[in-house]
Amino acid sequence: MRVSSALAALTAAGAAGLGYSWVEARAFTLRSFTLPVLPPGAAPIRVLHLSDLHLVPRQHRKRDWLASLARLEPDLVVSTGDNLAARDAVPAVLAAHGALLDRPGVFVLGSNDYWAPRPKSPVRYVLPNGGRQRVHGERLPTAELVEGFRAAGWLDLTNRRGRLKIGPALLEFVGVDDAHLDYDRYDEVAGPADRAADLTVGVTHAPYRRVLDAMTTDGAGLVLAGHTHGGQLRVPGIGALVTNCDLPRRQARGTSRWQAPASSGPASWLHVSAGMGTSPFTAVRFACRPEASLLTLVSPEVLA
Repeated sequence: MRVSSALAALTAAGAAGLGYSWVEARAFTLRSFTLPVLPPGAAPIRVLHLSDLHLVPRQHRKRDWLASLARLEPDLVVSTGDNLAARDAVPAVLAAHGALLDRPGVFVLGSNDYWAPRPKSPVRYVLPNGGRQRVHGERLPTAELVEGFRAAGWLDLTNRRGRLKIGPALLEFVGVDDAHLDYDRYDEVAGPADRAADLTVGVTHAPYRRVLDAMTTDGAGLVLAGHTHGGQLRVPGIGALVTNCDLPRRQARGTSRWQAPASSGPASWLHVSAGMGTSPFTAVRFACRPEASLLTLVSPEVLA
C-alpha cells in the first residue's frame, strides 16, 4: 500500500510539474538590463534583443506578445536567430514583428532558420552540446525570411560586418552564421574594432567559446547571443543543466563578462537571451520563462 501511495504521489508531482512547465512556456516576460558600454557623455541607447522565436503560425499568443513590444519604441532591434518552426512560418514571423521592422535593426540566423525541427530523444538534452549529431528536418525558406528582414532595412550580419548610426552614436557590428551548425566563418569578418565607432557589437546565434573569444579579442565591447533557451529546464538553486553549446552553465542567460584566455584587453559584456520559444516537440519550460530583453546602453559614469 505504501508503494502504491508513493507511486501515486510521484505521478501526481510529475503531472503537476509538466502542467506548470506547459503554462510557463507561455508566460512571456520582458527583462531589463543596463550595461555601461558607451563612451563618457554618450546618450543612452535602448536595444531590444529578440531570440529563438521558434514560431508556428498558429501560436497567436506569442505573435501578439512580440508585436506588442513595438510600444517600447527601442532605438535598435537585434535578432539572434531561430525564428522559424514550420515551413509556412515566414509570413507570420514578419507580421509578428510588426512595427518593430520600422525601427533600425540587425539580425543573424540560427539552425531553425535553415531546418525545421524534428522529434529528438529526450536523452540528448543532457548530453554535452545537446549531442553533436545533427538531426536536420525539412529545409526551410531561409531566403524568404532574410529578404523580409532586409526589405525592412535591417542589416544582415550573417558572416558580415556593418555600421548603423543610432542617434548621434556610431555602432559597428560584427556577426557570424550559426556556430551550432558550424556555419560560422569569423575569419571572413575578423579585424580590430573600428576606433571611430562608439561601440562594436558582436552578434551570434550560438555562443560558442570560439566565437566569443574571437569577437572579444578583436575589441567588441558587447556580444549578443541566443540559442541556449536559458537552459529551458532550470533547477532552482542550481540553474541551467545544459547550454546546448560549450558556454558555461552559469552564463546560460542574462548578462555576464567574457574575456578570451589569450587576450590582454578588457572583458566584454555578454548578454545571452533565454529566447521566446521552444521546439514544438518540447513545448515546455521550467523556472525559465520565455523572454525578450530591453538593454539600456549607457556610459559608465551613469552607474557610478
